[in-house]
Amino acid sequence: MADRSLPRFLLVEDEKNVGSTLVERLQKEDFEVVWVTTQEDAELQISGRTFDLALLDVHLPDGSGFEVAKLLRLKQPSTAVVFLTAFGTPEDRIRGLELGAEDYIVKPFHLKELMLRLKNALKRAQYLSGSLEGSNIPIIIGRAKVHFLKFEAEADGKIYSLTHKETALLKFMVERRGLVVSRDEILNQVWSEDEFPTPRTVDNFIMRLRRLVELNAEQPQVIKSVRGIGYQLI
Repeated sequence: MADRSLPRFLLVEDEKNVGSTLVERLQKEDFEVVWVTTQEDAELQISGRTFDLALLDVHLPDGSGFEVAKLLRLKQPSTAVVFLTAFGTPEDRIRGLELGAEDYIVKPFHLKELMLRLKNALKRAQYLSGSLEGSNIPIIIGRAKVHFLKFEAEADGKIYSLTHKETALLKFMVERRGLVVSRDEILNQVWSEDEFPTPRTVDNFIMRLRRLVELNAEQPQVIKSVRGIGYQLI
């Protein structure tokens, strides 16, 4: 019987050599791995058990990793999703982000780098799992109603998926509402050193969140900039 104290990964990859290599490496890292090769089998697994992280090949013989991600968003929104694909088109990347993906990795990849990215995604998921306990009540941030446990936000009657990074950043800002937080504080909480983030990374994420919560993202009144320091959630 598998040890459920270990993080459980759903690997959806139809290339046998890639899949077997990833399973072997993940198991060496003390992860429980469930490997399937089709969309149908992935959906069956999602219906029967929970996962901490899903690594999804975009192009599958009977469908798409995007469809698997949609089901995960519906059934298990706390599961971190990372896409793996041989085609890194801008359209696919955008679609992956819209589905709340943590990362989008293009083949061929460096195995060590992939493991670091997966571990970082898992760390964020575990941080959010702990910090979001009791957060079943939506929080109003500007014009948006944020459902942290669902990793969603509602604005102007539309539902928007939030990635784990976006959710972690919003949660961090809410916990420090009214206080000025530096870019370094945000980087230390939301990102990992292995991801090589920069202050500009924070700025880009703030811009994305402003488009969600502000009436006018060009003249922010909810997430204020504090020159030379960072940001303040009003």
